[in-house]
Amino acid sequence: MKKGHKPLIQLHYANGPSLEDINSSIAVPHNWGFWKTLFAYSGPGALVAVGYMDPGNWSTSITGGQDFGYLLMSVVLISSLIAMLLQYMAAKLGIVSQMDLAQAMRARTGVTLGIILWLLTEAAIMATDIAEVIGGAISLNLLFNIPLVISVFITVLDVLVLLLLCLIGFRKVEALVVCLILVILLVFLYQVILSKPDWGSVVAGLVPKPADVSNSPHVGNDTPLTGALGIVGATVMPHNLFLHSSISQTRKTNHKDVNDVARTVRFTTWDSNIQLTFAFFVNAFLLITGVAVFTKGGVKDPSFFGLYDALRQSNVMTNPALAHVAKSGLLSTLFAVALLCSGQNSTITGTLTGQIIMEGFIHMKMPLWMRRLVTRVISVIPVLVCVSLTSGDSAIQEHTALNDLMNNSQVFLAFDLPFSMLPLLIMTDSPVEMSNRFKNALWVKICGWVSVIALIYLNLKSLPDSLAGFIEKQASQTTWAYPTAYVIDVVIIALLFWVLYDLHRGHKEYKAKHPNYATYSDANLR
Repeated sequence: MKKGHKPLIQLHYANGPSLEDINSSIAVPHNWGFWKTLFAYSGPGALVAVGYMDPGNWSTSITGGQDFGYLLMSVVLISSLIAMLLQYMAAKLGIVSQMDLAQAMRARTGVTLGIILWLLTEAAIMATDIAEVIGGAISLNLLFNIPLVISVFITVLDVLVLLLLCLIGFRKVEALVVCLILVILLVFLYQVILSKPDWGSVVAGLVPKPADVSNSPHVGNDTPLTGALGIVGATVMPHNLFLHSSISQTRKTNHKDVNDVARTVRFTTWDSNIQLTFAFFVNAFLLITGVAVFTKGGVKDPSFFGLYDALRQSNVMTNPALAHVAKSGLLSTLFAVALLCSGQNSTITGTLTGQIIMEGFIHMKMPLWMRRLVTRVISVIPVLVCVSLTSGDSAIQEHTALNDLMNNSQVFLAFDLPFSMLPLLIMTDSPVEMSNRFKNALWVKICGWVSVIALIYLNLKSLPDSLAGFIEKQASQTTWAYPTAYVIDVVIIALLFWVLYDLHRGHKEYKAKHPNYATYSDANLR
């Protein structure tokens, strides 16, 4: 770079580098070949992929397969492609601006809005954590016959696992996460191979069609539209955008060299897309499991307990090979092991994300073990209450209550998703934030806006039904369920306009202070 030229992007940190202890902690030599360099950059994508195969995804995908066959395979595929696009933008924002999404949003919004956004994102993380607590506690109960209440308390002790991981280095954490992902992938691959699915129908299901979002046929209370919304909602998670914008900065990058920044963006994108492809296969295998492993209507109870029991019953298997293995208990045991792995993976990523948003939005630092302990204790409370209230009921009632709690907690994810997607797209579209070299290409911008508008619309559309269903079940009446749900929708839309206004104002102020950023290009940085 010629003398006198400014760095590519040099924003002022909101409160120091994101996840300062691991930021730029891994060096990648420049003289390595493609595959060796890709291996060095691999890891952050695996931590992101964990969010796309956490316990909250399992029930929606398997139930979708049971109810509608391979019809919703295209929804799994489209959700995965949207996830790749959003995660690419999140990683690029972190690498180029040297700020994570929380820091970048807080730098361009007022104090009050910053606190509101922090609370919304914390609620989403805790909602995810509830699913992890339930999944972890149930897997311990199924594998070791530990009572549910004790299992819930044991999940709090995963803070000790986190302390150990903090000592061994971030690269080893990435390797551990990859190993756990492979366990999950292999478990469901084994089940799918045994089930001998109709691969022609599987491939045909990957082609989008109007029937994917139809309001008929009705299977129980579900339609293809509600099934599709469930899969989309369980797949695209807001906390993953914050996570990726931070951990993409773990590789050392010379931000005074535009080519080195481009190299980091390129290999980080490769890593993310490869890992999210694995996540797509896991979710596809889950849906195929619902179709090809169990007979039609064979799963009466879609909770984790119900799926575990179904995998032990030879009479609901679709072929003799599956029936034989089911009798041995191997299928159900592997399912519980995969559930435990999924919960532990999500523990690692959930804690890192919590630290990112706390430091980014409210500039508060807290040791990871303390952050994990506080979040997990809060998340354990509703699970313990649910278990205690149903302790005198039948096992099926207890299982159903836990499953309902997990499903209802996912409403917060739909609630929070627009508040991370919209700012991410706006900032990565801007040459002021990203320079002309790294702002979104036209095709990325078009696909991004179509995806974001579609996801916001679908989430807002499904929110009234989800909330109304919960209110009706708890209050046993319908008079105020939908009005309450629509009021919440209006509040979400109002908050979105507030976010857009603050981002626009912050963007103008930043542009006035740094008029030359938009003119930067690869040509004049050499």
